[in-house]
Amino acid sequence: MTIFSFQKLRFAPIFMLVTALGLSSVLPIFWFAPSAYAADDKDQVKAETVRPEVGIPLQAAQTLIKEEKYKEALTKIAETNAVANKTAYEIYSIDRMRGATAARAGDANLAGASFEAVIASGRLAPAEQAKIVQALGGLYYSAKNYPKAIEWLSRSLKENGDDPQTRTLLIRSYYLSNDIPRATSELQKDIAADESAGRTPTEINLKLLANCAQKLNDQAAYVISLEKLNTYYPKKEYWTDLLSRVQSKPGFADRLLLDLYRLKAATVQLQTDTEFTDMAQLALLAGFPAEAKKIMDQGFQLGALGSGPDAAKQKRLRDQANKAAADDQKTMAQSEASVSSAKEGTGQINLGYALVTAGQFDKGLTLMEDGLKKGNVKHGDDAKLHLGIAYQLADKKDKAIEAFKTVQGTDGAADLAHLWIVKMRSP
Repeated sequence: MTIFSFQKLRFAPIFMLVTALGLSSVLPIFWFAPSAYAADDKDQVKAETVRPEVGIPLQAAQTLIKEEKYKEALTKIAETNAVANKTAYEIYSIDRMRGATAARAGDANLAGASFEAVIASGRLAPAEQAKIVQALGGLYYSAKNYPKAIEWLSRSLKENGDDPQTRTLLIRSYYLSNDIPRATSELQKDIAADESAGRTPTEINLKLLANCAQKLNDQAAYVISLEKLNTYYPKKEYWTDLLSRVQSKPGFADRLLLDLYRLKAATVQLQTDTEFTDMAQLALLAGFPAEAKKIMDQGFQLGALGSGPDAAKQKRLRDQANKAAADDQKTMAQSEASVSSAKEGTGQINLGYALVTAGQFDKGLTLMEDGLKKGNVKHGDDAKLHLGIAYQLADKKDKAIEAFKTVQGTDGAADLAHLWIVKMRSP
């Protein structure tokens, strides 16, 4: 499942370049001005100018630029190619105007070559050069010249310090140039830095990290990325992918299907009539009629149940759940005495969970805790998983996470417990 699309991204490197260069000030000193000297006679320093044979076509180009006739402006600028013995300042002025105009005209190659010459001239003030170096990386990125984008974006970060947008473009350039290991490494650095500083990693970075894992066929890394996405930006599609991976994992025990439904109901919500009826039937078979009743009631309230060809069957199942829940409520006190006197704790754990699903949190949790302490529990990790779910239902988050952390094994219980922790740590 590809969960990241570059088509949704929009950048404005042309705007950045034009803004950085300032088209209106490409030729700040005019070649016709006799006042190209300092006003102070004691310190007359001749200002750099361009000769008329260079300046006239550049001035005409400026007029065309204002009229947004960029290709015509480039033609005018090209007239300066015939001028012999151009000074360093003239070359700089030509490159500067040609680069900005080419960027406007959409000619990234010409713009890039011109801007590189402007930077190489050594005539830019440090602050201005920093802007142009950064913008040049963005231009090459938009032109899909990723090797050049990497070159200039890396230089920008080295010379100008860290900038989130520049790092974002650099990482995507690595990804789009198919240097997936480097993209992965840089993403992991950024995400780790965010988490260490108490910041929330961006969803785009987490999505891209998941895509990198897929390209490397690293399923473990992909799952970790999905878990982080669900931790910070929980969404139905992320959870659906994770839950399907748990169930399809080799060794997943069928007895945990009800627990899988429980987690699905808590994350993406049950969607189809089959999911509602299957979970309710599993809850009834497991001895939790109050849970089955809640599931059926929810299905009817949401409109997933009660209509269509299976409406009568669904109504009978709801009636069965209602009756079983009512009967269970009448016998719970007697059942409590029976399971408390048993030598093993399975009965206490199951009855305790049933009490929790019926809303009797304190009594139910106490029974479950006592049952685990008693030991001799069949499927002990299942019991710890159920205790964690019970704590979660009772809104005891810290205790729930503590219980989930104790679940072990390779049959799926530990995977479900881990995902419960992810769910509880998400917004």
